[in-house]
Amino acid sequence: MQSVSSMSSLDHFWLVIFCAIVAFIPRFFPLLFFTKRKIPEWFNEWMRFVPVSLFTALVVKSVFIDSKYQIMTSGNLGMIISAIIVGVIAFRTRSMTLSVVIGLVSVMIFVLVLHI
Repeated sequence: MQSVSSMSSLDHFWLVIFCAIVAFIPRFFPLLFFTKRKIPEWFNEWMRFVPVSLFTALVVKSVFIDSKYQIMTSGNLGMIISAIIVGVIAFRTRSMTLSVVIGLVSVMIFVLVLHI
């Protein structure tokens, strides 16, 4: 197997093409499948929990687990306060955009400006 630095321009081209295909397939086939069929109600109810689960997994890992995969118990108060604020905003508004913007601003204020 070649290293990336020894690949030619044509190899890079094909790599980008194949990566685009791999990224396209899991998005296209469900769209193709569900445009002709009615989505069951139980599936819609189940899918409502996917964004919350993914968001929780990302937040918990970045706030409470360090780079050595050990649980952090101190020194991360600004991130914890920001996570609580974002959780409340996300629960109340159900807006991913607003949650992300408020999360970024609160992290900037608490961690970068106030050094909490």
